[in-house]
Amino acid sequence: MTQRVLLIDDHTLFREGLQELLSRHDIETVGAVGDGETGIRLARELLPDVILLDMRMPTMNGLEVLRRLRQSGLRMPIVMLTTSTEESDLIECLRNGAQGYLLKEMEPGDLVDALEEIIEGKTVVAPHLAQLLVRVVQGQPEPAPDQAGPFDALTPREGEILSLLAEGQSNKVIARNLGISDGTVKLHVKAILRKLGVHSRVEAAVLAVQHSLNANTSRSTESSGDAS
Repeated sequence: MTQRVLLIDDHTLFREGLQELLSRHDIETVGAVGDGETGIRLARELLPDVILLDMRMPTMNGLEVLRRLRQSGLRMPIVMLTTSTEESDLIECLRNGAQGYLLKEMEPGDLVDALEEIIEGKTVVAPHLAQLLVRVVQGQPEPAPDQAGPFDALTPREGEILSLLAEGQSNKVIARNLGISDGTVKLHVKAILRKLGVHSRVEAAVLAVQHSLNANTSRSTESSGDAS
């Protein structure tokens, strides 16, 4: 049966080349778009069998798109197709529901084989990142429930934004300083409030101050993890 794929990647030539590659392997591209917002809309409308999603995109990066898709209830396989070999990118994408993390430098045949495995229900990571994943999992076990801190559920970006809230920065200032949109900041703030179990940014900021959340630490962690 022909599989239906949605491509979300801001590089036009790459999208076109990938569509041609997939068509040779009886994989239909039902949509190919260059920005996250359009990709999210088409995913909801077309309900493809699988989504191929770039990490490095302007305005809304692939990790943000991934989170939005999962938050909207879509459960089809989502595969990150990227040039990023950053450990933090790999881990955050898998934690947020990606079923694959593949590299654009892969051989075309290997890419198609991996995609077929993902469509069958497997989680596939680019071969030379698999050992990295094993090392991370073995070296960073999940904390026991009684050891969990109030900020453990936050992503690096959410931790950074929370630290800036604690400094009294507005959404607009945070967006400008981090090079993201106001809307993206608002989404992060909403997620922060939900995860911390508070109802306002003031409460979140007070909690951050009480627990001495360090803005500089959050930024250094995020600097490697937010390559889009």
